[in-house]
Amino acid sequence: MEEIRARLFALQDEKYRDFQGNLTPTVGSEQMIGVRTPLLRGLAKELAGTQTAAAFLNELPHAYFEENQLHAFLIERIRDLDTCLAETERFLPYIDNWATGDQMNPKVFAKHKDVLEERAFAWMDSTHTYTIRYGIRMLMAHFLDADFDIRYPERVANIHSEEYYVQMMVAWYFATALAKQYDAILPFLSERRLDAWVHKKSIQKAVESYRITDEQKAFLKSLR
Repeated sequence: MEEIRARLFALQDEKYRDFQGNLTPTVGSEQMIGVRTPLLRGLAKELAGTQTAAAFLNELPHAYFEENQLHAFLIERIRDLDTCLAETERFLPYIDNWATGDQMNPKVFAKHKDVLEERAFAWMDSTHTYTIRYGIRMLMAHFLDADFDIRYPERVANIHSEEYYVQMMVAWYFATALAKQYDAILPFLSERRLDAWVHKKSIQKAVESYRITDEQKAFLKSLR
């Protein structure tokens, strides 16, 4: 831990620390080192598969935001599905901000969609804000193209939460789904199946998207 922490502080950019702190208000300033994401990913690539990485993954909770980021990027690089899922499950309860979960997308998940679907649904049933958000994020990342099924947006639409970071992810999901599966997703908006705040935010984010046509945007605006 001390070795890795020293390396993180050696990569510190104080101006970036202040910028990143404004983007992640749930993380205290004392928890920020200030390391840019490409450098963290580079460090994860260097450490992946080593005894140092294994020891680091066993050290939870971490003290710094960047340590959580590095943890997420090390999980991304695990190639064995069972190991990756076990490490993901163990880490999720410690995530305390939107960025760490949103940026953790292990490549091995794309090869095992059946298992991922089951886990994503289970994560969405959690009571932990960022675990719920991660489950939605996985559906958005892996099940809006060739593997799309109407069951997925129906499941997301049934999430009713007062947590801002869950609401925002639901809205992001539906805005992205509109861009990829417009005809299938439109009834969720036209029939007002979403919570009121999520409904408005989904339309806002969709209208801001370059992947939505002008004609579609005009109709979506009429549904506000």
